[in-house]
Amino acid sequence: MRTFDYVRATDTQEAVRLLADDPAASCLAGGTTQLDLMKDGILEPPRLIDITRLPLHGIERRGESLHVGALATMEELAAEPTVAERLPVVRESLLLGASVQLRNMATIGGNLLQRTRCRYFRDPGVAECNKRSPGSGCAAVMGAARMHAVLGVSERCIALHASDLAVALVSLDALVHIQGPTQRRTVPLTEFYITAAESPERENVLDHAELITEVEIPLPPPTARSGYLKVRDRVSYEFALTSAAVLLVIDGGTIRQARVGLGGVGSKPWRAYEAEHVLTGAPVTTATFLDAAEATMRDAWTVPGTEFKVPLARRTLVRELQTVSGVTS
Repeated sequence: MRTFDYVRATDTQEAVRLLADDPAASCLAGGTTQLDLMKDGILEPPRLIDITRLPLHGIERRGESLHVGALATMEELAAEPTVAERLPVVRESLLLGASVQLRNMATIGGNLLQRTRCRYFRDPGVAECNKRSPGSGCAAVMGAARMHAVLGVSERCIALHASDLAVALVSLDALVHIQGPTQRRTVPLTEFYITAAESPERENVLDHAELITEVEIPLPPPTARSGYLKVRDRVSYEFALTSAAVLLVIDGGTIRQARVGLGGVGSKPWRAYEAEHVLTGAPVTTATFLDAAEATMRDAWTVPGTEFKVPLARRTLVRELQTVSGVTS
């Protein structure tokens, strides 16, 4: 790891100003991704701006939405009573997303901004990586690619977005509140991320001198049912091969509202609008769920090593739809 300057920001405006003054600086919060990338030699910021003391730690319910400070930890959000009562899909994604030790360190904002776990991106000895060096190629397309994406990808990049929480939040139409040097703005999380097919080197719409200050989660109707299923190689802490975040409102055997997010398959947390279209207004049956899963994965783009994710993602979604709805046949 190279040497760097360390600065502790005392308020949000100061942090934004420090970022604006130094285009090469990086922020430090929980550090669970940032420090790993620095140790690997992927990131070499000349200055780290410590934002852990900024007043962005609170979690507050305001009417029918939950406002989560960007520096609240994963463990704090998982323990929030409103999350347990109204947002089981969020709670399950948090508990399945990391060990207790990591959940007590990792922040919500940092989780949403985590970088890909692509082995080629994280190996500075691999020259062909469009995410690190635009125009250099993508070693994963011709290499071992089992843990890579099949949606939102192309021959330019097949890197996977690994966040579990973000998959749940995109399914809930969460909003990201952002502070910049001259203005604040709010971006739907479904519009926050950029696919690898669009721009491998840029993963989200956040400008360098902007900070996520808060995540706003609209609360679903009290009658909604939700859950998160994560399929992985081992039960202990591991990244998803496939995952599904599901929220359903069911009335009289008919699905009145459906929200679906997919993980382990997309270069960004994937909102499965095709599945929602099939589900909404349809009967609560396994046949409906199979149709929704088929529609979701219709445009998957695979390479040798990722083909298995297409049928696995379908089965993952069907299983979680069955679990949430209580219908197994």
